[in-house]
Amino acid sequence: MSSWIYLFTAGFFEIGFTTFMKLSDGFTVIMYTAGFVMCAGLSFYCLNKSLSTIPLGTAYAVWTGIGAFGTAVIGMVFFKDPVSTMRTFFLLLLIASILGLKLVSLK
Repeated sequence: MSSWIYLFTAGFFEIGFTTFMKLSDGFTVIMYTAGFVMCAGLSFYCLNKSLSTIPLGTAYAVWTGIGAFGTAVIGMVFFKDPVSTMRTFFLLLLIASILGLKLVSLK
């Protein structure tokens, strides 16, 4: 599997583990705590696999960017986090930055 596929998969599992962390209610709901542990483990595993060809700084920035963007969207859609024009603008700017890092890291 391509390192970039591993990296994007790691980012999606990061969205999963942050969402399950919220749902776990301080790690007191076992089902959601198990989801957190599973997603966190898979996220770090995929992040580690991506480092075979992607520089650490780039991988970390992309991983956290995907996680931050996805978690913010989940928060707005499912947890009634605030939605504003500026928040949406900066989230889209974050995605543009992730794509920019991908483009300048092409081998």
